[in-house]
Order: sequence, then C-alpha cells, then structure tokens
Amino acid sequence: MRNPGFLWIMVGIMAVLDLYIFQAIKHVAGSSPKIRLTIFIVYWVLAGLSLTVLILLPYINYENWPRSVRTYIFAIIVGLFFSQLVASLFLLVDDIRRGCMWILGKLFSNPSVPITESAEGITRSTFLSWLGLAAGGGLFGTLMYGFNNKYRYHVNRLKLTYDNLPKAFRGLKIIHISDIHSGSFMDKQAVQKGIDKIIKENPDLILFTGDLVNDRSTEMKDYMDVFNQLKAPLGVYSILGNHDYGDYVRWDNREAKTANLEKLKQVHGELGWRLLMNEHVVLEKGGEQIALLGIENWSSKGRFPKYGKMIDAYTGTEKYPFKILLSHDPSHWDGEILSVYKDIDLMLAGHTHGMQFGVDLPGFKWSPVQYVYKQWAGLYESGGQKLYVNRGFGFIGYPGRVGILPEITVLELT
Repeated sequence: MRNPGFLWIMVGIMAVLDLYIFQAIKHVAGSSPKIRLTIFIVYWVLAGLSLTVLILLPYINYENWPRSVRTYIFAIIVGLFFSQLVASLFLLVDDIRRGCMWILGKLFSNPSVPITESAEGITRSTFLSWLGLAAGGGLFGTLMYGFNNKYRYHVNRLKLTYDNLPKAFRGLKIIHISDIHSGSFMDKQAVQKGIDKIIKENPDLILFTGDLVNDRSTEMKDYMDVFNQLKAPLGVYSILGNHDYGDYVRWDNREAKTANLEKLKQVHGELGWRLLMNEHVVLEKGGEQIALLGIENWSSKGRFPKYGKMIDAYTGTEKYPFKILLSHDPSHWDGEILSVYKDIDLMLAGHTHGMQFGVDLPGFKWSPVQYVYKQWAGLYESGGQKLYVNRGFGFIGYPGRVGILPEITVLELT
C-alpha cells in the first residue's frame, strides 16, 4: 500500500460505520435469540474480514493472489463501504430528528413528563432504521448481482443520417467497441461470445476507441487469438485510451514504461488493427472517399492526459466531404471539436463505461458519472455534428455491471 496513512483513515471510517450500522441492526433484529445471534454473526464476520484485509494490506503482497480472488474481495469491500454510507444517511436523519426532539423537550416540556413516540404501529426510529438498512442492503445486493452482468454483451443499433455522406458509403455498417480492458477478463469463453456477436454482424468497418488493457501490454497475451478474429472489408482501426499508456503503474524506470507502450502498439498490429496515432487515413468505396481520423488520448479533465494532437490528425482532411473521428475521451467533444473542428461529422468515444452502474432505459438514463461527464453514454448531437459514446466492452475496478451493460454498437450511415 503506497499510502498507509490513508489506509488507516479508511480502516477507522469503516470501523465507525460498522458500529453505527450495528446499532440499527440490534434495533430491528427481532426478539428471537437464535435469529438475532445469526444476524450478528453474519454481520460481524463480513465486517471483520473486510477490516482484516485492509489492515493487512501493507504487510502482504496481494498482487500475488489470483487475480479473480483479489478482484472480487476488493469489490466486496468497496461495495460494503458504499452500502454502509447509504444506510448511514437514513440513520443519521433519525439521529438528528431524535436529537432535535430531545433539545426541544428540554427547552419547552415539563421535565417530569418524558417525551416518547407513539407505541401504536411502527415507530419513526424503527421505520428509518429499516429504510436505511433496506437501502444499504439493497445496494450491496445489487452490486453482488452485477457480477453476473460483466459479460452480458448488449448490441445497440442506430441509423445515422447525413446529407453530405457520399452515395457509395450510404448503408455503411460500422461496429464500434471501446474499453476492452483485457487485464480485467477472467473468462475467455465469455469474451469469445461477445466477439462472436460482432462477427455475426458482418460489418463493413470496425472501430475501437481505446483502453485495450488496464496498464500492461502483457494483459493481451491470453486474448490475442480472440480479438484477432475481428475482420472487416474496410479494415479494423484503433486508438489508444488513457489506460494504455501505463500511467497508473509504478514502473522501475522510464525505459520500462516506454517499452510497455511500444509493445502495446505492436499488439495492435499483430491483431491486424491499424492503430491511428494523431493521424488520418482515407477510406475509399465505389470511387468515393471519406476521412477517418484517430488521435491519442485527449481530455479536458485535468486528471487525464492530453497526448492527442488534433491538428496533426486533421491536416490534409479538409478536402474530404465526410469525416469520422476516433477520440477516447468524450470531453474532447465540448473541449475542442465543437468549437474548432466544425466539419467533423461523427466522433466516436468511450472511456466512461457509464460507470458500470446506473439506469439505462429507452427515453431515460442515469448514472453518477453524468455529474462528471456531460456526454457519457449513447448519441449526442449539436449543429449537425454527432457524438456517440460507447458504454465499454470490458470492465475495470468493479467486476460487474448494474443497469449499464457492456456494449457492442452497430452504426449504419444513411
């Protein structure tokens, strides 16, 4: 653990939450001694294991654990933490309410007459305790259920209409995928099912918008024979995402980081993908041409890098009537494209994953990530320009998805 001070703060916060939630559990656990004991044991075993793992982090090399084990353990700990936070909000409301009643009672009531809540039906405290525990428990259960959704590839189909699209490209079928994050995969056969769905679509063109790995090029070793199956008549084109640069790893030296990136570039080539590095290519069909631009990661968010050089990719494309841009981070859309490059007809991005958590229904979508990214999933339009943000093929951090499924996008240009 790089920051033991922060670790101990987290241990302290989780211990306080454990005790706070336990008071509510005692309040609603019922009168049966066996049921109460069972509930208490289950709760403290789960809480105790979570605290033990955190306390031992500085003393054990958890990176040597099987990847699936450490992934699920830390996902459960994080899920428990946020579930406790949600439950605590309801309990805090009740504590504030009862505190106010106590103060008002001291100020305005006869001290010889105690203030009590009505004994008829369920009390407010019991109701809020149940509500808080239900909210926290519901969130925790939902996150656990989400483990089953990480390979439930969903195909989204859209038709995009443009007046300036050359006739030869009308009906062009594009597969757009993003954020593979091969370092997170734990089930090769499940990933193959997603690739089979892409192959079945028989697309004219396949476009990938970055984050092939979590950090290291070696993460693709076991999946080369899966992703090299992607073929299309007009080619498979790709770009880099913020995770592809290895910026989130403590390398032994700068040379090791550089070598990792160079190897990852080779991986794209070995897959048969044409990696676009701040450049463009011309796609030709039926004697007509359009431009495909691809840049390195460019983000308007300060914590993400700006490796992209749009001017390099754009220069020379002015003469082409239709332009598609691959840019990993959707904040590039507002940050530069709409204001400077008004003849980019379609920008494809990824990056957000839809936070892998939210609600995604026809006519309504919500995710916490929308408070950070204005464009975070699906289609956006402005003055004839269009942006599509893919929800991601893979996953990272949380090994699951709730409401926001992994996506394969099928775009038809008309």
